[in-house]
Amino acid sequence: MLSSRRILLIIGGGIAAYKSLDLIRRLRERGASVRVVMTAAAQHFVTPLAAGSIAGERVYTDLFSQADEFDIGHIRLARDCDLVVVAPATADLMAKVAQGLANDLASTVLLATDRPVLMAPAMNPRMWAHPATRRNVAALERDGVAWVGPNEGEMAESGERGVGRMAEPLEIVAAIERRLAVGGDKPLRGRRVLVTSGPTHEPIDPVRYVANRSSGKQGHAIAAAAAAAGAEVVLVSGPVALPDPPGVATVRVETAREMLAAVEKALPVDAAVFAAAVADWRVDNAGQQKLKKGANGPPVLTLVENPDILATIAHRKSNRPTLVVGFAAETERVLEHAKEKLARKGCDWIVANDVSIESGVMGGDRNTVHLVTRDGVESWPTQSKEDVARGLVARIAAALEGKR
Repeated sequence: MLSSRRILLIIGGGIAAYKSLDLIRRLRERGASVRVVMTAAAQHFVTPLAAGSIAGERVYTDLFSQADEFDIGHIRLARDCDLVVVAPATADLMAKVAQGLANDLASTVLLATDRPVLMAPAMNPRMWAHPATRRNVAALERDGVAWVGPNEGEMAESGERGVGRMAEPLEIVAAIERRLAVGGDKPLRGRRVLVTSGPTHEPIDPVRYVANRSSGKQGHAIAAAAAAAGAEVVLVSGPVALPDPPGVATVRVETAREMLAAVEKALPVDAAVFAAAVADWRVDNAGQQKLKKGANGPPVLTLVENPDILATIAHRKSNRPTLVVGFAAETERVLEHAKEKLARKGCDWIVANDVSIESGVMGGDRNTVHLVTRDGVESWPTQSKEDVARGLVARIAAALEGKR
């Protein structure tokens, strides 16, 4: 949590500025106070009224505001905080600070601050790759600026793709927590944790596959929470539309067999959390070329069982993790099936949840889980997947501490 932490958020002028509104909300949820400075360009994308309403106080925009200089002033803005965050950090704003220019409130505050600075760049991929930007990044790094992102993905401009997307709000929050060393005790420091996440894709032919609706949000949140708790984390992820969690070693796979190989390669670990929704079956006779429609009707697909990754690791004689946690994604009789799975798979805990369509869990941002152990069942309240992850990681840390 970020209770009592004071964040000065500088919002630069770019389409990614809309994400900064969510960033403010996420920071305040964690107990931080957020004071906002907006550039003139930023106000073309989001309004000071919107940012101020979420932050809970007025937004600062004008270097030459007589009222502000008598009240707060750019020097107090620069120093009355624990961390300065620039999101989005545009090419123009980065260039100003790298060259020591101070011709508006944002750039003046950045030159006047003696607090750590974290920048979340956002710009067109060619702008990010331009030699001038690379020089400015190098100069800012020498001056002690820390970075989160940018990520690779689709740009606002039609047809543009590459490195330049601003990091997602939760990525920035995680970077802020690391920069401020939140939770300095780091209960998983010195521990190694493995997490699987997302679906697997089992090919039918080179262009079609069997899969499921898993988004990977819960598994990725668990990996991020374990890293924030100080663990060395390996995340084995199936195909997802999510950025890699910061501070995590991510291994990307497609199929169940690839996932099992990556999991076994990552051993030994202290704890393994199998949150991935692995396809139970694969096509035994997958086509080497695209299957075509024909007069004989659809092709006959023969299915064979995929390896059971959770059971394979839970029943290992050597290099078995101290704690093996599985997930039971069910659409009916959730607790009954979870208890059966706990006994059958040989794992230590099962995290059970209802993933029926009406629950909204698959692809959603909230989850309602039950922690099933040999000692009983704990039913947790509905909460964000990030909060579920933090709660599970706290339980893992406590369990591992008891086994030292």
